Amino acid sequence: MTETIEGHSGRLAVAVAQAHGVETMFTLSGAHVFPMYDGAVQADPPMRLLDVRHEQTAAFAAEATGKLTRIPGLAVLTAGPGVTNGVSAIAQAQFAGSPMVVVGGRAPQNRWGSGSLQELDQPPIVSSVSKLARTIMTADGVLAGMDEAFVAARSPHRGPAFVDVPMDEFFNTASGPAPQPPERHRLEPDGDDVAGVAALLAQARRPVLVLGTDVWADGAEEAALRFVQELGIPTLTNGMGRGIVPGGHELLVTKARSLALGGADLVVVVGTPLDFRLGYGVFGGKEEGSVPARVVHVADSPGQVATHAELAGSVSGDLTAVLDGLQATVERGSKPDWADWRSTLADAVAAASARDAELLGAEADPIHPARIYGELVPRLADDAVVIGDGGDFVSFAGKYVEPKRPGGWLDPGPYGCLGAGPGAAIAARLARPSSQVVLLLGDGAAGFSLMDVDTLVRHGLPVVMVMGNNSAWALEKGPMQMLYGYDVIADLAPRTPYDAVVQALGGAGETVTDPRQIGPALDRAFDSGVPYLVNVITDVEAGYPRSTFGI
Repeated sequence: MTETIEGHSGRLAVAVAQAHGVETMFTLSGAHVFPMYDGAVQADPPMRLLDVRHEQTAAFAAEATGKLTRIPGLAVLTAGPGVTNGVSAIAQAQFAGSPMVVVGGRAPQNRWGSGSLQELDQPPIVSSVSKLARTIMTADGVLAGMDEAFVAARSPHRGPAFVDVPMDEFFNTASGPAPQPPERHRLEPDGDDVAGVAALLAQARRPVLVLGTDVWADGAEEAALRFVQELGIPTLTNGMGRGIVPGGHELLVTKARSLALGGADLVVVVGTPLDFRLGYGVFGGKEEGSVPARVVHVADSPGQVATHAELAGSVSGDLTAVLDGLQATVERGSKPDWADWRSTLADAVAAASARDAELLGAEADPIHPARIYGELVPRLADDAVVIGDGGDFVSFAGKYVEPKRPGGWLDPGPYGCLGAGPGAAIAARLARPSSQVVLLLGDGAAGFSLMDVDTLVRHGLPVVMVMGNNSAWALEKGPMQMLYGYDVIADLAPRTPYDAVVQALGGAGETVTDPRQIGPALDRAFDSGVPYLVNVITDVEAGYPRSTFGI
């Protein structure tokens, strides 16, 4: 016999969220969603309420929770500006494939059209950046409507779902079947597609594998590592694919990225779009007489397979099934011999590592940003969670930080939204309470959300924040100089003591101007047990080397 649940809409909504595995509600207090708070408090067990200083941080925390736990994060935003303040994070989740549910407050239906406070039809605003956006018009529809949102968010291809409930209906009571834990539905890949890609692999002489965020999101990290190691295929990673092949592994060729992608005859891209980060799916062919690599795109769902690129093959479906199927099919034939190609790339990796050592140990004054990573990387535990929130400074992180385990790297993804870092740090500290949590901040990015250090302090969430402070919007300053020979509106106040801001909010920190003091400052930060900002003054002229503008 099916159990029945009864209560106001907030209690029903929380029950559905808990059935889907949600433990924390990220929010900023608003009367339109009071029933959600009562539902969290009265639930058995209660749901954690974590309140922030800006709704964007609540939504970014929910987005990062979805990434880290692979269970949809939950943000509850009050009506009107509460919802619109969360739209950038919703868009980031859409671009990155992060499972999250946003519940919005909404002006009461019995006053609709008469100008009540924050009366706004929100789903049309959110619909273009979400998998689902709808109003649940009555209390009777909350159980089914909330379940629909969570199922949409967690189903491949994952992403954000948005629902709002009129305030009067939020307070109304309804009943219905008690929510049940969801079932996972796996999409089986087409066998002919798998066989076709396996044939391309068997024929390739210089293949490269690229593993992206969806490999982690789909729970395929073990299958991916088996595939890499058993076939011996050189591999690059991006997004939350980082760490699937552990840093330092002989088949991880990130440090030889240009040679790998430029010299490959076959590039197999799994779980990430063929966007600007991957040359829009065109690899090699730049040298006279050379031919571009053949490209295979593997995605978790049919709609994610690239349509703008010329593909030699594609597969969609459950990524564990795809990777295991490809490996088994290739191994049934003569195992390809890629030893010479591996050796070539290994030599390039070794040469790059030797070049990197000079910058990682640089004694330059002002400090070269790379020196920060020369001190930070040896201090990172294997299970550390590293979060990037910035432009040039975080680009250096992408080059020098190679996670040892999957699920330990967070960046904004292809949407490139600044200000996501403090929300992600909150999420990481809750999801990984025993791990190091390191937030890498540009001084520009800090201006978006540094106030939410107050949230870290109030909720007792220690995070090590490392800032590369070059007093500029360096990601724009350099390219503008490349275009025009000068730059405008690209400078910030010099040497701003952002660590003093953190101290004023109840945390701790210090400014570092001597490269020899970076390491000791990091040690103090890790030992502090509080939110701690190491504000490193860096050389604005030492920008991340770029030949394009990222478009």
